[in-house]
Amino acid sequence: MECIFCQIVKKNIPAEIFYEDDKIIAFSDIRPIALIHILIIPKTHIKSVTDISEDDTLLMGKLIFTAKIIAERNDIAKKGYKLLFRVGKEGGQEVQHIHLHLLGGKAPK
Repeated sequence: MECIFCQIVKKNIPAEIFYEDDKIIAFSDIRPIALIHILIIPKTHIKSVTDISEDDTLLMGKLIFTAKIIAERNDIAKKGYKLLFRVGKEGGQEVQHIHLHLLGGKAPK
């Protein structure tokens, strides 16, 4: 069975999409820990940061650049925001598909 993020990429599961191109998709986290909590993922399934190769360097840079674009579009770029990769079980990674968390604003009440 495909992971939940691969299903979102294929549009089999609905998501609030903030950005999409041929390599990346970004959507709202279903359990936000900040006012703005967006997940940015490659459309290609890569399990975790531990599974990236040198061939993935441009793609990983594109994830970070996409976070910058989304932060600007959501008016949090000047105020500040956090970028977070969780890696592996002990790092708090729950979905085994690499994803970058973009966190901004205050925590929800």
